Amino acid sequence: MPKGYAEGPAAEEAERRLDELERGAPRQDAATDRPAVFGSTEDEPEPHFLRWVGEVDADALFASGNAWGLTVQRVVAAENPR
Repeated sequence: MPKGYAEGPAAEEAERRLDELERGAPRQDAATDRPAVFGSTEDEPEPHFLRWVGEVDADALFASGNAWGLTVQRVVAAENPR
C-alpha cells in the first residue's frame, strides 16, 4: 500500500512541530517587524530608510532640518531595508 500524505518523516515532523506550538513554543517562521523611520534628505530626495526607531529621534531629526517627509513604517527586521 503506498504511503499517504499523512505518513512518514515529514508528517511526523509536522505533528511534532504542531505539538510544540500548542505548548507555546515560538513560531520559527514568524517574521519580526520593527518600526523604521523613512524620509527624504538633501543627498537622497526620494523617501528612503533612515534609521530604526530608537536609533534616531524622528522629531529631533525633522526639527534639525536634516530630513523631512518623515514616516514610521513597520518593516521586517531581518536586514536594513536599504
